Amino acid sequence: MSGTIRGALWITLANLCFAAMAGIIRHVSADMHPFEIAFFRAFFGLVLMAPWFLRLGLASVRSRRVGLHVCRSLVMVAATLTWFTAISLMPIADVTALTFTTPLFATLGAALFLAERVGLRRSAAIAVGFAGAMIILRPGVEALTLPAMSALAAAVFGAVGILIVKSLSRTESPATIVIYVGLLLTPLSLVPALFYWSTPSLVALAWLAALGLVANLGHLSFARAMASADATAVLPFDFLKLFFTAALGFVLFAEVPDAWTWIGASVIFSATLYTAGRESTLGRIAKARQEKEA
Repeated sequence: MSGTIRGALWITLANLCFAAMAGIIRHVSADMHPFEIAFFRAFFGLVLMAPWFLRLGLASVRSRRVGLHVCRSLVMVAATLTWFTAISLMPIADVTALTFTTPLFATLGAALFLAERVGLRRSAAIAVGFAGAMIILRPGVEALTLPAMSALAAAVFGAVGILIVKSLSRTESPATIVIYVGLLLTPLSLVPALFYWSTPSLVALAWLAALGLVANLGHLSFARAMASADATAVLPFDFLKLFFTAALGFVLFAEVPDAWTWIGASVIFSATLYTAGRESTLGRIAKARQEKEA
């Protein structure tokens, strides 16, 4: 099986998992605050990853950039809280469509804060992508709601997390980056959860454990997809996430995305895909130039 096919299968599985996550969050949020759900997602995710952490040992925790790991974990807590809040309050397909802007925010942030060069074509793609978000939100026609702003905030925090990982990856191993966020996410997410705490039932705990399992499987599958093939070959299949969440929302919660959601999501995703392709092309050119000079 070719790398592209493997990558497509892995990212399809990842998207199924992320859609299932959204469905579980929406279901459990009928009786629990999203902040408490976020804590249990982190807790059960940590429990499931504990054997892997123990196998790696203490050597993988050594780092001279602990402060940046803590910052990344705080950002990830903020991204999780805002995303879970949006999922609990608005159609899950709309949240998915708006979070397609995460790579666009990351590209913009890389230009502003990491001094990465963003040319005219990528700048135009970013502008087009944000126009797609405005098609979904339609400010001036529809009121900008708290859930919609929460979904955009989740995209922004996710982008900041990507930028921090870019910085950390210059000196830290992938295992160290994953371990720190895994260990810190649970205690950090407990703090806001305590303000809205209610003891979950055994049935709710079973759903929350399933949420942790599906989340871990989704992130693992996405990582495998990126490792199997070039991002530009795999990312087109990421749009399946919208179809999966729309289908789940329709079947379980009678949610029907309107035409503006599909149009705006298509615009955002097209811009994201172009940006990823452009970055991949420039990366190959830079690598070839370095090899030639060497």
